Amino acid sequence: MHKLTPEPSLDMTNLPTQANFNVRPDQEVAGRDDAMASTALTFEQLLDKIENSAGEADNVTVADLLDAIGRRAYGPIILLLGFVAISPLTLVPGANWLVALITLVIAVQIVFGRRIPWVPQRALKASFPRRYLHQAVTAGKPWARRVDRFTRPRFSFLTESPFVQMIGLVCVGAALITFPLGLIPLGPVLPSLAILLLGVGLAARDGLFLILSGGALVGSAILLWRVGGRLATMVHGFF
Repeated sequence: MHKLTPEPSLDMTNLPTQANFNVRPDQEVAGRDDAMASTALTFEQLLDKIENSAGEADNVTVADLLDAIGRRAYGPIILLLGFVAISPLTLVPGANWLVALITLVIAVQIVFGRRIPWVPQRALKASFPRRYLHQAVTAGKPWARRVDRFTRPRFSFLTESPFVQMIGLVCVGAALITFPLGLIPLGPVLPSLAILLLGVGLAARDGLFLILSGGALVGSAILLWRVGGRLATMVHGFF
């Protein structure tokens, strides 16, 4: 009989623990659901992480926020983007559209099954005053605690293929609707809420919140349909 030799074990010490956002978009394409299989993160935990993201610096960059929450999983990133979209941080001119653009980039990667999120370098360098971040976190924590009391793993199959690609399409739709609604006061609130609910659902693996995000997207589409004529007139006036 031939003597069997054991196969060498996998050395886990050399595996990366952080995703590299400099990776080209054509790399790290998904064959698995690694980016969706992260440890559940509560809304309040995410706020604690981003509050400490910039230390005492006057400005906070997008890269600072992503470094604070971890760059490897989609759920916390979408939750972060949703929180920023409905927070005072969007008082910065153009912030709504920047957040919508980053959300769109991330959501398209979910649809196409990319394993690790990627964000353009130019977007990572975008910054805003730290005082806005502090105000947003302070105002958001009481609401985060309320949300966390209701979240738990349920309908978790919605966070896995092929359903997660459908969730990605919801996120794409919410991001796209944000662009025209950003032209009117408080217009982006409803699509931003859809993104926030989606992020909560992915981060906590709670399918109920994913379903609610779909409802918020439907409401956003109805709002866009009702104000579409007014927006068309407004845009036509610029030209």
